[in-house]
Amino acid sequence: MNTRTPLIASALLAASLFSGAAHAVLPSYTFTDLGALDGATNSYATGINASGQVVGYSYTPGNNVINRAFITGPNGIGMTDLGTLGGPESYATGINDSGQVVGTSYTTGGATHHTFITGPNGVGMTDLGTLGGTNSAATGINASGQVVGISYTTGGGTYSPAFITGPNGAGMTDLGSLGWPGSYASGINASGQVVGYSMTTSNQAHAFITGPNGGGMIDLGTLGGTNSQATGINASGQVVGFSDTTNEPDRAFITGANGVGMTDLGTSVGTGSRAYGINASGQVVGIIFGTNNYPNLAFITSPNGVGMTDLNSLASLAEGDYFTQAMGVNDQGQIIARSYLGHAYLLTPVPEPETWVMLLAGLGLVVAAARRRKLAKV
Repeated sequence: MNTRTPLIASALLAASLFSGAAHAVLPSYTFTDLGALDGATNSYATGINASGQVVGYSYTPGNNVINRAFITGPNGIGMTDLGTLGGPESYATGINDSGQVVGTSYTTGGATHHTFITGPNGVGMTDLGTLGGTNSAATGINASGQVVGISYTTGGGTYSPAFITGPNGAGMTDLGSLGWPGSYASGINASGQVVGYSMTTSNQAHAFITGPNGGGMIDLGTLGGTNSQATGINASGQVVGFSDTTNEPDRAFITGANGVGMTDLGTSVGTGSRAYGINASGQVVGIIFGTNNYPNLAFITSPNGVGMTDLNSLASLAEGDYFTQAMGVNDQGQIIARSYLGHAYLLTPVPEPETWVMLLAGLGLVVAAARRRKLAKV
């Protein structure tokens, strides 16, 4: 008798018990203050990869506010200045699992800014140019190094289409629009599906998704209002972003796989909400806008966008500070967020004690089943 298959099935059952327990209640979080470059006062995290490397930009010391792109080591440890393309400032906006970073930097002279890509772990900065105009900026990168963003086409004109590149930033292709000139790409997944927003023939901004490798642009519509924007996408094509409604301000949304359907995530408290990031399980992070009685608050959901929880109820900063917005979440559930006092943070989930109890119980079932089968053979 082959006992391997039943044992695997039992192990999968134990794993499912663990998964179910983890999804039932959101965990608490530990947090790491990412600080700022050379002791400056402010930093902003914009991207995170599977190992917890974080990118963004930070003030630098001095009387003039100068921002520089940064990368950290795994789990947010250490902050390294990525430099520039010759100008005074740079901004990092995305990172993939090998540590390739994208963003935008001012070039020599400081009059124009161009998209850049780095090698693994942020090493080196390469100018990717533009679609023929003066300026461009990257917003996202996938595992193969395909980069998305926005670029002028000629001169300093107002027509700024979204673009996608080939692997490792090679070549820059105009993604077009939904009918009216102008589009903006904000995220890309492993298959090259791109999301963002584009002007329609009615001169409204609508969220869009493309097919693999940026092929085709599909209007995702709105939550009943006139405008929407997509900000993030996961491997299955679930899209997040925000949309106005019939008579209300922006509301965060999530879609099903490949952008099908748009569900209002609500606001919890406050006047509106925006979603900025999503991971493989469909956990969504973003911001809840406050009112006179409530400040702006960072939020996270359970998988598939279920529920909206104030991140401050799961991790408490020192008195006088709190998390105002969450910008990204990786597949391990680590979150990048910004606080009221201006620092970027990395938050890491802490397994609940009952989760470990259920996991051990499941593993106990596996061991017991193996012993019974072994005795039955004797």
